[in-house]
Amino acid sequence: MKKHNFYAGPSILPEFTKEKTAEAVMNFAGTGLSVMEVSHRSKEFVAVMDEAVALVKELLKVPEGYSVLFLQGGASLQFLMAPYNLMDKKAAYLNTGAWSKKAIKEAKFFGEVVEVASSADANFNYIPKQFEVPADASYLHYTSNNTIFGTKVDAPEVSLPLVADMSSDIFSRPVDVAKYDLIYAGAQKNLGPSGATLVIVKDEALGKIDRPIPTMLDYRTHIGSESMFNTPSTLPVFASLQTLRWLKELGGVEAIEKVNIEKAGMLYDEIDRNKLFASTVPNKEDRSLMNVTFVMAPGYEEAEKEFLDFATARGMVGIKGHRSVGGFRASIYNAMPVDSVKALIETMQEFEKTK
Repeated sequence: MKKHNFYAGPSILPEFTKEKTAEAVMNFAGTGLSVMEVSHRSKEFVAVMDEAVALVKELLKVPEGYSVLFLQGGASLQFLMAPYNLMDKKAAYLNTGAWSKKAIKEAKFFGEVVEVASSADANFNYIPKQFEVPADASYLHYTSNNTIFGTKVDAPEVSLPLVADMSSDIFSRPVDVAKYDLIYAGAQKNLGPSGATLVIVKDEALGKIDRPIPTMLDYRTHIGSESMFNTPSTLPVFASLQTLRWLKELGGVEAIEKVNIEKAGMLYDEIDRNKLFASTVPNKEDRSLMNVTFVMAPGYEEAEKEFLDFATARGMVGIKGHRSVGGFRASIYNAMPVDSVKALIETMQEFEKTK
């Protein structure tokens, strides 16, 4: 039976990425060695890092004056590194869920954190639109896609530089990088396996903070060593390169955005149509294209486990919702085939007929 992987992360990868990475695990670049056992300073692996950086810049149209890094520690370490490097005395944060809250917690070590708006009053099922940002804040931080609550945030129109956690929707839609001092993203959703973290940082935004920064937490350390100050996550970087190649072959970010809109539209339409289900995000413009969250409709709550078992028996994997929301979550990242979304929709329709 075919498995349809809806896990939120680590999550589905392109078949191309898995095949090419599997080949390199056994014989990397004709060396007769595994990509897991060659020096990161070998000419073969340096070529991998260089191409990965170049493709990130090409696909996201990164302007001059920005550095692209492959680091470690996930977005969780970036919650700390961002304010360490960029926050003077005050920073503004938009609170749209669990990951925003974690970022806010870390930023408070370095100064005043102004929470400009929050959707906690409705369990983060919407995105605040009207808020004021202090003019003296160093930046406005936001999470562009909320995996747990199924919402997305479009870039706020503010006069301050932006800092964004794009872990779960990087490369899913175009980004105007010039608006940002910093973009960061864990690889394990739209790029590669867990273990690598993509960072895009504006060079001139660095070096303006008086506080001493530990060597490993200073972005300039990694810029100066081209992500090679310490041993990088060689296998995840190699796999990420394969995904970037795959995405370029598809037509880039603009092309995959159209596919993502199609997939999400199909699934949301079925949720809104089907008497058994209800979206957890009522405002359609706030609905994530990457993580579709839904619950049983009023009157059918007791059928939640029954549907989960029904779907699992038909090859749907990883659709159980996060405990903070309950219900179901279908993560439909770039690598998710349209056919898998159709299979989930058909499963929902089949289950509807039993009620």
